[in-house]
Amino acid sequence: MIEYIKGELVIIGLDYIVIENSGIGYHINYINNSKLILNESYQIFTYQHIREDENTLYGFLSIDEREFFKRLISVKGLGPKTAMNIFSAITLEQLINAIENNDVALLKKLPKIGAKTASQIVLDLKGKLVVIDNIKSVSNNNINDALEALKSLGYKASELNNVSNIFKENGDLQVDELIKIGLVNLNKARR
Repeated sequence: MIEYIKGELVIIGLDYIVIENSGIGYHINYINNSKLILNESYQIFTYQHIREDENTLYGFLSIDEREFFKRLISVKGLGPKTAMNIFSAITLEQLINAIENNDVALLKKLPKIGAKTASQIVLDLKGKLVVIDNIKSVSNNNINDALEALKSLGYKASELNNVSNIFKENGDLQVDELIKIGLVNLNKARR
């Protein structure tokens, strides 16, 4: 996967941009083009969507936006194009609030989102987005890696929020040490 592309913005389309890096122009599906300036340098974080008949890059200005996009397309029946349309219609914070507050009415107003998909978004993502907010303020990759490892073990976002605060106090530790601390605290909390 291409983590990011850093280069000069040479083309701004309606729903895409082209970033030139080392003489190669990368076509990236992108929304909110009004925030970008032609011929300036940017670092665009990417998500590569590969299907039998398609190999497409989707771009974001921040890792948080990309990670949320990945969670959004994990919802049953929601593809990358629809997710990008959602991003063009609402801010990340508004979307998270709508999901956490069961605001299906607001979600139904988003482009190409019906009642069934809006309900599915809430069902699949509610309670799993809080960790994103806590990670935003953490720049330590070890902490992020440890939180992801614990999440993959089946711990819920609400449980990981408490652990992320403990991790921030021990940010200089290695990933395996943070995981051990996390497991001890998660097991104590479950008793």
